[in-house]
Amino acid sequence: MLNALANTGIEVIVGVPNDQLLRVGQSRSEAADWINKNVAAYIPATNITYIAVGNEVLTTIPNAALVLIPALQFLQSALLAANLNSQVKISSPQSIDMIPKFFPPSTATFNSTWNSIMNQYLQFLKNYGSSFMLNAQTYYAYTKGQGIFPLDFALFQALNPNNQVVDPNTNLYYTNMFDSMVDAAYYSMQALNFTGIPVIVTASGWPWFGGSKEPDATVDNALAYNSNLIKHVLNGSGTPSQPTAQINTYIFELFNEDLRPGPISEKNWGIMYPNKTALYTLSFEHPDESDGDSTGLVGVFCVANSSAPAIALKQGLDWACGPGSANCSAIQPGQPCYDSNNIAAVASYAYNDYYHRTQANGGTCNFNNTAMITTTDPSHGLCIFAGRSGSSKGGGISPGSALGPISPTNLASAFQLCWLSYLVTVLLLLLFYY
Repeated sequence: MLNALANTGIEVIVGVPNDQLLRVGQSRSEAADWINKNVAAYIPATNITYIAVGNEVLTTIPNAALVLIPALQFLQSALLAANLNSQVKISSPQSIDMIPKFFPPSTATFNSTWNSIMNQYLQFLKNYGSSFMLNAQTYYAYTKGQGIFPLDFALFQALNPNNQVVDPNTNLYYTNMFDSMVDAAYYSMQALNFTGIPVIVTASGWPWFGGSKEPDATVDNALAYNSNLIKHVLNGSGTPSQPTAQINTYIFELFNEDLRPGPISEKNWGIMYPNKTALYTLSFEHPDESDGDSTGLVGVFCVANSSAPAIALKQGLDWACGPGSANCSAIQPGQPCYDSNNIAAVASYAYNDYYHRTQANGGTCNFNNTAMITTTDPSHGLCIFAGRSGSSKGGGISPGSALGPISPTNLASAFQLCWLSYLVTVLLLLLFYY
């Protein structure tokens, strides 16, 4: 994978897996050997910019906590010896669970059990100009909250005016959970008297499928979350407490991991199956450059359930073409999608058009339980459904996809091999989890 990323200019994070942490943290020579084999051997062709030492070490393998700081120091010494310390920074991704209560952000603090380790870790970051790596998984926070926060807050969607979320200590308004998590990390660092350390979000996403007790793990929500996350990061607005700070972000994740233990949702965070079939696609266009009609949902269609009562389908059709503002010109008499004898086919076109126009802003495929999601393209002849690969409404991964982490400043170099931007993330995640 590191060879595949050579000569692309894509920023790459290489991870020290948790099962190698003990070896690297107990021996300078092992740390030097690791740098030589996994970093120095690929530079400068591969643009390695960070080493992620372990993954959520303090919350997942606390018995390894005592070797975390030595591992950071030994690897830093090895970078210096290899004359790579100015190009490659070192950090260690932390779970949002390190902050027991992330809202309100202004009162957030790290778990005091780890204050000694965190002080040493933050001092290391400060000394070497590195960043605090945060895994900000809003799905977990939302589900654990059991209704404390509205789903719209988790998905970056507009809140009811009566349900605004405000930090009572700063009077700062929060429009989404992601920002509150990032700010909680900044405030937690401040509580230990550290400032000026930027935050990189090394994992954030949403599962597209879950079990019977995981109703919010859906394609609709996964696409809405990741699409809105991209828009939020690329607009460069920062967070309420850090409005000028970039939020470099890695999306979790490229592929489904069907062998992961735990609930069904744990296996279904990917935007692709392992065979590279896309579940949905994401556009990395800057908000100012995107087409208002583009959807990002290629290969997924919202169609009418043919077994639904005709009267219910007619009601859904009327709503989609009326209040729903779907473009229903193609299902008028004489047009290519009109079929006077098949109400389900006509409703499917309207349902699908509505869905593709609105899903990024919270539109769903339901229509009073008369609609369903399918990956089978219902297009036929000259009747082309939104979402068909190559259609003008299909959206998809644009030629301007972001390279490496999403950030507002990497747009100028964005016109390169799009799918490799995902490869960076899966490289990072595979090294973390395997």
